[in-house]
Amino acid sequence: MITSKIYEELAVFLAEAAPTQIMAYKPSADTQQRYDLLVDRKKAGTLNTEETSELEHYFMLEHIFRLAKIRAAMRLES
Repeated sequence: MITSKIYEELAVFLAEAAPTQIMAYKPSADTQQRYDLLVDRKKAGTLNTEETSELEHYFMLEHIFRLAKIRAAMRLES
């Protein structure tokens, strides 16, 4: 499954990251390109079932990272 790559990428990063690294994190170029393609296909109404599921995983991971960045910012402020 393609989405397992992003979960692995995220797990490795979070396991080794300092708050400043979490704040600066951006997905790899390949991951960002895939996400952008899926978003474009969603807008065009051409996503298949598997791609819809994959995009939902990306949305979930984006939410997790927003939460992680908020917590990292709080750690940096204290």
